Amino acid sequence: MNELERMKAGYWLHAVCPSIGAELLRAEELCFRLNQLPPSRREEREAILRELFGHMGEGCTLHSPFHCDFGTQIRIGDGFVGNFNLTILDEAPVTIGDRVLIGPNVGIYTVSHALQPDQRAEGIMRSLPVRIGNDVWIGGHAVITQGVTIGDGAVIGAGSVVTHDIPPRVVAAGNPCRVLRPITEEDRIREVY
Repeated sequence: MNELERMKAGYWLHAVCPSIGAELLRAEELCFRLNQLPPSRREEREAILRELFGHMGEGCTLHSPFHCDFGTQIRIGDGFVGNFNLTILDEAPVTIGDRVLIGPNVGIYTVSHALQPDQRAEGIMRSLPVRIGNDVWIGGHAVITQGVTIGDGAVIGAGSVVTHDIPPRVVAAGNPCRVLRPITEEDRIREVY
């Protein structure tokens, strides 16, 4: 197993190495190209995203700027909307379901660095996957940390720091993020004009 394979498997490893560096550069170049294109050049933007991501569904919108570490570890379902300044550090897989809305300035981080300063300086790190279910809404400035699963239909409040799993169909918020209440039929908006 090489360092890149160890990283993807969630092992503690020395992440400063040529194979990882080459993949990081590839993604950075693609993100740079994407972020230089105007929104009106949709076909070119989509072609870059399809080259960058492991999978991207249909009817997706991603506003610039966008940043990620690898891109190939990101899988996005249909109807996704990612607002301005979304950052995904995808050292481990990041799976995002259908019809997910992500607000501006959100960070999704699969990586954790060693706590000991000398080990951190050596580049020792580990990554764990993040899973976001279908029909999730993540408010602006939220942070999703490594190893977290967010259940279908959940709403994550703006500014939240999600450090543990969130069940389906709840409103959760805070730092650390915690479940506030279930989403019920009483939350249905009755008058839409």
